[in-house]
Amino acid sequence: MADARALFRMITIGGILAVAPGARAALAAQESKPPSDSELVSLAGCAKGRVFTVHEAPEHETRPAAVAAGRRFRLSGQKDALNDIHRHEGQLIEVTGLVRKSDLKDPAGIAIAGGRIRLGGPLPRTTMGDPARDPSYNVAVLDVSGWRQLGGECPTR
Repeated sequence: MADARALFRMITIGGILAVAPGARAALAAQESKPPSDSELVSLAGCAKGRVFTVHEAPEHETRPAAVAAGRRFRLSGQKDALNDIHRHEGQLIEVTGLVRKSDLKDPAGIAIAGGRIRLGGPLPRTTMGDPARDPSYNVAVLDVSGWRQLGGECPTR
């Protein structure tokens, strides 16, 4: 009887030791660092299609000060996550993902007409067409890694 217990303990300990390296690798994959030119952000707001608009977070939630309310991001990522977000259109959600650090900075220049026109900004980037007619010309991209529902409806204009 004592030999059976000792054998059972050895098998149990051997099984745990065999599984431990795989578990450590899985945890390391989940906690990988973002690239040096990107930042991991969690933003509260509303999605409409593939466009996410940052809104004021509820009082019990925190929001980074670097992203102002009203800022828009184009969502990209796994199709399943984007479809889940699309199903919760019109509801306040929090999206977590990677954004380029350069996209988090405010655009250069002086904003006129509510920010639609900028004087003294950087030189235009090379595009396939006319930057003035390209709606996605200056839209930051948020690569979605996760999201959660915050509760409540999105504010209407």
